[in-house]
Order: sequence, then C-alpha cells, then structure tokens
Amino acid sequence: MRESLVIIVFHIVATVMELFKTSDAIQSWTYPEEYVFGIGNVPLFTGFMYSAVGSYIARVWRIFKFEYSHYPSKPATLILVTLIYINFFTHHYIWDFRWLLLGLTILLFYRIKIYFKIIKTHRHMPLLVGWLLVALFIWFAENIATFTNIWLYPNQSSEWQMVSLSKLSSWYLLMLISFVLVSLINNVKIRRVGHLKIN
Repeated sequence: MRESLVIIVFHIVATVMELFKTSDAIQSWTYPEEYVFGIGNVPLFTGFMYSAVGSYIARVWRIFKFEYSHYPSKPATLILVTLIYINFFTHHYIWDFRWLLLGLTILLFYRIKIYFKIIKTHRHMPLLVGWLLVALFIWFAENIATFTNIWLYPNQSSEWQMVSLSKLSSWYLLMLISFVLVSLINNVKIRRVGHLKIN
C-alpha cells in the first residue's frame, strides 16, 4: 500500500510537470501521435513512465535490502528535491540553477555508498554512481522513445537525432527526486562498523 501511494504521488508530480513542459507557451517536447486518454497536450500514459522509475526504485530497495554508509537527514533531502522540482519550472523564466543543484547533490551525497544484497553478500558502490547508471539507461530508453515517435524534442521535429547528452543532467535530478520520494516510505538503514542503525 505504501508503494502504491508513492506511485500515485509520482503520477501527480509527473503529470503537473508534463502539462507545463508541453504547454503551448513552453513546448519543451511534444507528443505527435493522437491519443485517446489525455489532459491538455499530455497523454495519460506519461505518468506511468515516471511511476515506473519510482516503482523500480521501491521494488529494488526491498529486494536487494539497501543499506547506506551514511545518509543525510530526510529534511535536507526534501528541501533539495523541492528546489530541484521548482527549478524544472522556473528555469524557463529565470537563471537555470541545475548545476548549482547538482553541486549541492554532490556535497550532500558524495560520502554515501549504497550496499545491495546479491544472494547472501552485500556489495556496494557510490550512490552517486548508482544514480548515474540508472539515469544513463533512462537516456538510452529516451533515444528509443524519440526514434519511435512517442515524443519529440524541437530539434527532432524535421529529422530524428540522438537526444542531447545534456539531458542526462535532467534525468539525474529526476532520479534524485524519485529516490527521495521512495525513501519516505522506507527505513533508511545506515551501515556502521559492527552494527546497523535505522535512520
């Protein structure tokens, strides 16, 4: 039930951003094909695309029994992702703060290793690297989606070309939003030398 609640929140958060980004005034991207169910310029399946990321994180968190070497306070992470979400809207009107927000993300999370259980053994990697890998695979999927005409960016309207690598920063920040939302329904287990602490 808690995971279902997070998925609903993802739908709402994603649909609001999609409505703004695809509005006639902004047009960051478009959905060129006709659709049956939608709001404004947004087919409703787009909410499921974002929810799939949140659902994936919630599921692997449980299956692989995530633990962390350190983890910042939940209020600090919530403030950061709120600023990130706001920047997705405001950067159309004022300066884009994404690189500053990425810098704050590194400062907040650079020490953290994520431990994930494979069969009986916990292995680990830097959390920032884990997010980058997921964002990279989403970028690959985005190239497939635009190639198959599911949605298009303005520079792809006349002829398809690969999605800019700069979009990785957007997916990275969206990954962070997804991760923090999922953390709200999970115990963040902090791995210490010799014992485990639940945050």
